[in-house]
Amino acid sequence: MEVLYEDNHVIVVNKSSSEIVQADKSGDKPLSEMVKEYLKEKYQKPGNVFLGVTHRIDRPVSGAVLFAKTSKALSRLNDMFRYHSNLKKQYWAIVKNVPPEEEMTLVHYLTRNERLNKTFASNERTEGSKKSILSLKRIADSDNYHLLEIDLKTGRHHQIRCQLSTIGCPIKGDIKYGFQRTNPDGGISLHARYLEFIHPVSKKLIGIEAPLPNDILWNEFARILNVNPEGSIKVMEPEEYEKLELERAEEMKKFGM
Repeated sequence: MEVLYEDNHVIVVNKSSSEIVQADKSGDKPLSEMVKEYLKEKYQKPGNVFLGVTHRIDRPVSGAVLFAKTSKALSRLNDMFRYHSNLKKQYWAIVKNVPPEEEMTLVHYLTRNERLNKTFASNERTEGSKKSILSLKRIADSDNYHLLEIDLKTGRHHQIRCQLSTIGCPIKGDIKYGFQRTNPDGGISLHARYLEFIHPVSKKLIGIEAPLPNDILWNEFARILNVNPEGSIKVMEPEEYEKLELERAEEMKKFGM
């Protein structure tokens, strides 16, 4: 477990593709328990440690995950993720096939099948479906693969995996959504690269760029883009990001959100 950012109210960690965020039927120790143990040991806290799960990313996905250390932070962050407000989630995905356009916005209606633990996409609204929006841009190419930068406008079950598969670009390693073979580590090549949110107490803007997985292909794309694979952190005062928020609000209006 790698801690990327921590203060009195929140903690952000870099999840590996083998970890689960919350306990499930597998019985494996979840990331939430690892973070609790870390906090208990670091601060020598007696008894139970409070930790709130604000969002989840799929087990085979890596990248930044935000937890709340106080009930006040949890309540405010839950609202932020529920309404997708004051929040930016950006993913990097490695795909084999070239998308239809270098830069495009995908709008589908997604329906989750809980029995199959799989999501299905439609171009039209169907019963029980949810409007789902993401924007993608092809930002790098290697000899055999392509790197996509994805801005998630909504947060649905398996949204990125399903929508990319729908346009003929299943994520490397994601056999559930149409890729031909698994990755050696059992994960998929989808990484929660950047998480930006308004701090629930200080109201500062926190931007966390998560380090990339340490493997040959991710390292190759980092070299091509000339970016730091170790990631970065930025903190902005409220007055600095007011203009940014107005611009994003106008962008969301275009999609009827």
